[in-house]
Amino acid sequence: MAENKAPEAEKPEKAVKGKVKMIILLVVIVILAVGLSVAGTLWFLGNRGADTGEEAAASEPEFVPSQYLVLEKSLTTTVPAQDRQRYAQIYVALEARDAEALSAAELHMPLLRSRLISTISNSDFARLRTPEGRGELVNDMLAAVNQALEAEGSPPVEAVLLRNFVLQ
Repeated sequence: MAENKAPEAEKPEKAVKGKVKMIILLVVIVILAVGLSVAGTLWFLGNRGADTGEEAAASEPEFVPSQYLVLEKSLTTTVPAQDRQRYAQIYVALEARDAEALSAAELHMPLLRSRLISTISNSDFARLRTPEGRGELVNDMLAAVNQALEAEGSPPVEAVLLRNFVLQ
């Protein structure tokens, strides 16, 4: 009986070894298939990306960060209201990507301050109390600054930023 049990004991071990080999072989095949698909995808995308990358670099301008000119003194003026005279105190900064525009703005600062104060004093107090009114004021201020800079032959600024806005 001992002889009969020995061959039966070897059969399950051979079956287990065969199953382990089969599992390892399947895992290796799956890994190879995934690796080849990733490599093929990267190769196709890499070829297409190299062609469009050169074209994109030629057609797109390089990124230029914004620069700012901060007006340290506030723009303080009276603002007409229905019931009485009101005051506005506004701190602003000018934004541009062109350094020449900011140096021109700094050179013509007395003219720009005068235009900005005039724009603020022509605004309605009730309208300035709303976010839409402040947005319109910023647009009017930008137009006034760029008109003054254009009259002087200088490049325009991109934005007028409100740093502090007080109505009284």
